[in-house]
Amino acid sequence: MTLNTASCSALFLTAPASNQGKTTITAALARHFANQGKVVKVFKTGPDYLDPQILAQASGQPVEQLDIWMAGEEYCREMLFKAAQTADLILVEGAMGMFDGEPSSADLAAAFGIPMAIVMDVQGMAQTAAALALGLARFRPDVNVAGIIANRCGSERHAQLIREALPPDIPLLLSLKRNEEVTLPERHLGLVQAIEVKEELEVRFQAAVDWLAQAPDNQLLSLPRAIEFQAPNGEASVCAPLLKNKVIAIAKDEAFSFIYDANLQALKSLGAEVRFFSPLHDAKLPAADALWLPGGYPELHAHALSENTKMKQAIYHFYDLGKPILAECGGMLYSFETLTDLSQQTYPMIGMLRGNGVMRSKGGCQGMQTAPFPEGDIRGHAHHRSLSENTSEPIAYGKRQRHPAPGEAIFRNKGLTASYLHLFFSSNLVATATLFGGANE
Repeated sequence: MTLNTASCSALFLTAPASNQGKTTITAALARHFANQGKVVKVFKTGPDYLDPQILAQASGQPVEQLDIWMAGEEYCREMLFKAAQTADLILVEGAMGMFDGEPSSADLAAAFGIPMAIVMDVQGMAQTAAALALGLARFRPDVNVAGIIANRCGSERHAQLIREALPPDIPLLLSLKRNEEVTLPERHLGLVQAIEVKEELEVRFQAAVDWLAQAPDNQLLSLPRAIEFQAPNGEASVCAPLLKNKVIAIAKDEAFSFIYDANLQALKSLGAEVRFFSPLHDAKLPAADALWLPGGYPELHAHALSENTKMKQAIYHFYDLGKPILAECGGMLYSFETLTDLSQQTYPMIGMLRGNGVMRSKGGCQGMQTAPFPEGDIRGHAHHRSLSENTSEPIAYGKRQRHPAPGEAIFRNKGLTASYLHLFFSSNLVATATLFGGANE
């Protein structure tokens, strides 16, 4: 007999705005409980590749996305239910501010009954922090606020002023002193990839655990209360093995790492075998039926990518055979004729697509979009700081979530499909399988 609920301690970390310290504190809590031998499952709200890398290293577990629009409510329900069956603690890190976006972090927390802790940078305010927390907590009756976490608190007196101004049902869960030793390294698209600073992160995680332990009146050093997570309606999602006996080669190294773990699991659920390779370091492709060039930071490695002519030739040959290739964002820049980096140096790339990628220090595009492929709609998002110039005519444009203006251009040449869009495969498994050359049953 299958149980319809699973019980697990859970906490949703949110904030009034970005840059309040959510990722740092989520990572600190994850490592704190992992050090106690607890199984900590962390989820990240919305599209994000960089925070999950950090949180996965902190928790020792894969980190997956939860997004009601991109993945669907039933998918999110299934992921939480599965996690609750094996984890001691579920942590969810929100995106932007608590009520920002459609759907917002608050929408997600309310849908699954997860209590929210409001992380707030209280530098430069005291009782006002309590007023802001009260407004956030009372803004919607379906949101359960467990309390606030005062980050960058100046002193115990500072924390006391905030604590005394809060109502009894919104406690000060934790006050954390300013500490630059725990700050996570950043660059132009957000946090630095975990793979680049693995040892440094370990030092910062240990400092963060000590940071938590030294906090006065810390109410988060023991597991928060358990809540019940419901099983998905009906059976867990199952898809026909449309990619059975197919091998998909996936670029993965310092230049290409924007890969949702959920996407890998989706490909495997479709029956595919995945094999990784490095455009930076390898001289040839693994034997494969299809190729995936995901996003990342090719602009930081443009010279090395350009110099690896054997790999460029191997990928071009694969393309010339007409085999399926998906190139997302950074993968598309690699597919163009040239790429100009942030120092305005231009390097030759593979040349599967007509056009030039040009990095820019300001501006860019981000947001949720649907890719209207001939194979079917697949949801995803855009986040980039580059322009594509002198391109061929696109076959379609992404459909923005809320705005009528055309979204990102979608290009197709032979078996190559390329766009700035990062796709979430589980939003349409059949279309994803067909995109990679699977049989549409």
